[in-house]
Amino acid sequence: MKVAIMGYGTIGSGVVEVLEENRDVIKDRLGDVLEVTKVLDLREFEGDPIQSKIVHDYKDISEDKEIAMVVETMGGVEPAYTFVKAMLQAGKHVATSNKALVADKGADLIRIARENNVNFMFEASVGGGIPIIRPLLTCLTGDVIEEISGIVNGTTNYMMTKMYTEGSEYEDVLKEAQDLGYAEKDPTADVEGYDACRKIAILTSLVAGQQVDYNDIPTEGISHITATDIKYAKKLGRTIKLLARSIKTKDTYSARVAPYLLDADHPLYSVNDVFNAIFVHGNMLGDGMFYGSGAGKLPTASAVVGDLVAMARHIDKNIYLEWKEEKLELEDPSKQSFRFFVRAKATAAEAEGAFGKIEIVDAGIPDEVGFVTDVMTQSAFDEAATKVDVKKYIRLA
Repeated sequence: MKVAIMGYGTIGSGVVEVLEENRDVIKDRLGDVLEVTKVLDLREFEGDPIQSKIVHDYKDISEDKEIAMVVETMGGVEPAYTFVKAMLQAGKHVATSNKALVADKGADLIRIARENNVNFMFEASVGGGIPIIRPLLTCLTGDVIEEISGIVNGTTNYMMTKMYTEGSEYEDVLKEAQDLGYAEKDPTADVEGYDACRKIAILTSLVAGQQVDYNDIPTEGISHITATDIKYAKKLGRTIKLLARSIKTKDTYSARVAPYLLDADHPLYSVNDVFNAIFVHGNMLGDGMFYGSGAGKLPTASAVVGDLVAMARHIDKNIYLEWKEEKLELEDPSKQSFRFFVRAKATAAEAEGAFGKIEIVDAGIPDEVGFVTDVMTQSAFDEAATKVDVKKYIRLA
């Protein structure tokens, strides 16, 4: 079966590597060979065996009747959306690792695929090499998913792990992550939570069966976390992790991306370094967790190849996937309830006067009081926080 790749960067070249390295294994399991015949890229790759397959116009692929499946690893919404749409309309199956594209245009592309009796698959868009989307759509299709909580960004998890174990400041750990290649030169998408936000939007869209707008999900990153916050966390016997969470509430979901304080009993407490993990609670399954390499060239490429194999097995059939284009109205974030850890420039009596019953946390930090509130809504917390000088707060999970 002939395959084309759009975008010969880290993931695109990884797909070629997986298909070549595991060629015989894939042939034995599929009963056919997956052969890359064209690669779309703006660049030339002189000296690379791929050069003979390079094309610069996406129509060279969409109009090639021999190509049955296309991989999109370009990134971004445009021109990826235009190209993928053209491939689906030309009757070609498409697999992508592009979370921005899936979060923004997933429902639309799934509809177009269905209209043309092909498939649009995106396992690699969430969790890299961790299987999560196909298990949700197949193994757990009989469950109502009541909660998804994930560490879905390896960069931020590496940074929080280093800060916790070494007591380092954010800026120092960010530079180290950049030097090691874990963080981009511009790390904003990772450290401000935007990457995780798109991923939880995709997962929530899948379990809800309709479009979730990632712009509706309140999102905080880790750039405000300090070594002092880590001292308090250790005093509480907790660690700090950037979580993407979605919890079923009546007929909708309540979603948020933010740093959370986790205790040692939380299933995500021990997920460290660049590893990712996604905790799922189903009304029949109960608790389950998916853990592994959430990013990287070959783990992500492995997930893309898994989609190619699945599409090859259903080459003449659209696999039904419910993801309606009608937007899902998420629960009002102000109604979400948490216990909050707070650092305030106030006395304990002033903090108690503002927040009611509190638990003082003494980490030996001068000129401030640290404390944990009882469970309260976000709106009630925001109102109480106007009564004292709040320096920082982190939610407990």
